[in-house]
Amino acid sequence: MRISTTLSLYVGRQYLLAFAAVLTLFLVIILLADVVELLRRVAGKPYISFGMVLEMALLKLPYMGQRTFPFGGLFAGIIVFWRLSRNQELTVVRASGVSAWQFLLPVLVVAAGLGIFQTTVVNPLASTFLSRYEREEAYLVDRTRNTLAISESGLWLRQVGETGQSVVHASHVLQQDREIELRNVSVFNYEGSDTFVGRIEAAFAELVPGAWLMRDVWLMTPEKPSRFETELRLPTDLTLARIQDSFASPETISFWELPGFITVLEKSGFSALGHRLHFNSLLAAPLLMGAMVLIAASFSLRHPRKGGTLYVVAGGVLTGFVLHIFSDVVFAIGLSDRVPVALAAWTPAVVATLLGLTSLLHLEDG
Repeated sequence: MRISTTLSLYVGRQYLLAFAAVLTLFLVIILLADVVELLRRVAGKPYISFGMVLEMALLKLPYMGQRTFPFGGLFAGIIVFWRLSRNQELTVVRASGVSAWQFLLPVLVVAAGLGIFQTTVVNPLASTFLSRYEREEAYLVDRTRNTLAISESGLWLRQVGETGQSVVHASHVLQQDREIELRNVSVFNYEGSDTFVGRIEAAFAELVPGAWLMRDVWLMTPEKPSRFETELRLPTDLTLARIQDSFASPETISFWELPGFITVLEKSGFSALGHRLHFNSLLAAPLLMGAMVLIAASFSLRHPRKGGTLYVVAGGVLTGFVLHIFSDVVFAIGLSDRVPVALAAWTPAVVATLLGLTSLLHLEDG
């Protein structure tokens, strides 16, 4: 017997409403925790008001909400299935000839849709806000101003010195082992933050301890003739590690922009391992959301006389905690390049799906 459209819409709507309620609760708790943490970090900084702290916490909230999507799906499923089972609605549905697999189908479709929505809509929004949050955190809280960006036009770097700041542009970047070389380099020097004092053009620039070692250099100063130098040292406090850390983190790049950014990084000789891992984990989000529904059903579709609320809640919390730890461990292994990126990104979703299917097969047909 096929499940009716009315019943499918009813169950799907119940799951969607439960997911919205659980996600809202998570967001409120996260927002309060972030505000408290930021207030602790900015203690002793009178130039940062409570409004700034609240703004920063709100900018970070979409990213944190995105991370709670799988757990929201798990607890929403537990709530809906347990309530339907407790109210005997599930008993009536099964008595009409509908199997658990048919009953779960509309919920799985909604969960997969939420996973697609997370990847294609929530992620671009969260990445934009998180990028702005990190800039404000670096400037207001950590008081750092060095920034770096890489795009199809090349490398753009801003560094701050004792007398002012410099904006460095290179059309090509080459990294080999621990060495970085820039080609077709332009340096715009400023006194303070906005007073232009000169420009440097160089064919090559190599990062050495404490400086950029530039070759075939032209020095251009306003109202003065240009001067050629065979070699010039431009002081900098940057290192290879700091340059790599300055790249936009995977979480601050939209799902739609990640493939192009990965290509540019790899063409420049930099590692894009973390960005590839993040991109694949976003692709796996719909499967992971579906796996959360299967696991929730394995806890909640039991008849009320076979177990109480404590079993359902404790089982859900423990499962969510174990899956979170497992995902972090697999992700860390993937970042260490010990396993293929696709394997590290898809393993949590695939393992969770297999566990849910096994539990349901045992419950329904075992």
